[in-house]
Amino acid sequence: MSARLNSAQPYAIGLFRIVIGLLFAAHGAASLFGVLGGAAGTDGGTIDAGTWPGWYAAVIQFGGGGLVLLGLGTRVAALIASGSMAYAYFDVHQEAALWPIQNGGELSALFCWAFFLLVFTGSGALGLDGLLTRRASAERERPTAEQEPVTA
Repeated sequence: MSARLNSAQPYAIGLFRIVIGLLFAAHGAASLFGVLGGAAGTDGGTIDAGTWPGWYAAVIQFGGGGLVLLGLGTRVAALIASGSMAYAYFDVHQEAALWPIQNGGELSALFCWAFFLLVFTGSGALGLDGLLTRRASAERERPTAEQEPVTA
């Protein structure tokens, strides 16, 4: 049973990455474009461009979530996204109460740790990172004119 589960691990990580990236990007899209109900507390509106920290957080959510969703630059995008959620938790939620269940910071905490996990696991299967890595290694393995033996 363990061998079968281990062989499916890259696909489980890939699906995890896709779901987390999609949900995170949806939060950013809601805040930036007013879709999906809009930004929290705006009655379907958006966050004014350039306002700190909300607009910058929304840009990280939309861009980072999109990159993680596609599996492109997953580790870097996940590190930035994780850091932004840690900031959101400690700056916005922590002052209200100690525990996430008390201060409304469950989503920030969960996204923070989910992205932190992706920093270490990478994109898994079904990501563009793997496709680009395979393509680059295939290019390196292809013999060039200087490497081909000369026959007499």
